[in-house]
Amino acid sequence: MSSLRMLLRTLAVAGLSAALIAPSAPVRAEPSVADLTARIERSSAELERIVESYNKLNEEIKTNQTTAAGLHARIGPLEVQAAQSRAAVGEIAATAYKTGGLRTAEAILDPAGGSLVDRLGTLDQLTRHRQQQIDGYTADQRALLDQKTKLDVTLARQAAQSKALTKTKKRIEQDLAELYEMRRAAYGRATEAPVKKPKSAAPPDTPDAPAVSGSAGAAVRYAYGAIGKPYVWGAEGPGGYDCSGLTLAAWRSAGKRLPHNAAMQWNATSRVSRSELSPGDLVFYSGLGHVALYVGDGQVIDAPSAGRNVLKRKMNMMSIAGYGRVR
Repeated sequence: MSSLRMLLRTLAVAGLSAALIAPSAPVRAEPSVADLTARIERSSAELERIVESYNKLNEEIKTNQTTAAGLHARIGPLEVQAAQSRAAVGEIAATAYKTGGLRTAEAILDPAGGSLVDRLGTLDQLTRHRQQQIDGYTADQRALLDQKTKLDVTLARQAAQSKALTKTKKRIEQDLAELYEMRRAAYGRATEAPVKKPKSAAPPDTPDAPAVSGSAGAAVRYAYGAIGKPYVWGAEGPGGYDCSGLTLAAWRSAGKRLPHNAAMQWNATSRVSRSELSPGDLVFYSGLGHVALYVGDGQVIDAPSAGRNVLKRKMNMMSIAGYGRVR
């Protein structure tokens, strides 16, 4: 074998060995903090959207529970009324069965009953009274059936919503675990460190809160008192909040009721323009998946996303959908 052929054979064997030993794909570098931060922001936005859908389901279940309770309260008296009507009609039927058609003939022919005109008038009144009883029975039965049908529909809807709620909660917990893992990789911990406040500082006495009068002032002071508390999905305080939970709690402290969902809060408030904004108004963001409380000077207080704390920041941190004033 020539020296050239031997050299080529040696090189081929060496190349095959290298191919067998070398990894099948190049080793990928670990994602940078910037890459992780971008992923965290995307995941946080998606998670918040899912949390708000969970909150919406929860609000709808509360509404259906109230509706079901009202229907139950109405069905009870209707059942009693329907039973009374049924008994009255049953008595009419039993009497008719026992007397047959003779009673009518006797009432007309019996001279002791007064003149024929009087006897016919009395018979007509009796007939109308019985017909009213029959009509009343029919109406009572129809009303009872209508309310029971509404209750069945409400309970079926509530069962479907409860099933969806359980499914959504499971997804949130899975997504949250992944998000926390990314935060550990990027920042060394899953959640921001809680902000410690002096024990003497009560939320209404927060020194940074602007002087705002009325119920809006109460909502603003509450929001300032919540700064530094953790984002907790589905929570409305006092230990933690999600975005709509914070605005709900702030206005609840002022005696106003808001639903625990950003899109529902949009529907529950009056529209105002940016130039009309005043402290206490709500700022809604694109897709109505996030809401914050306006506190003046172009700033809002909000519960940003999982792993973060309630903070005050510029209101233009994302695309704004519009503004709402609590009625």
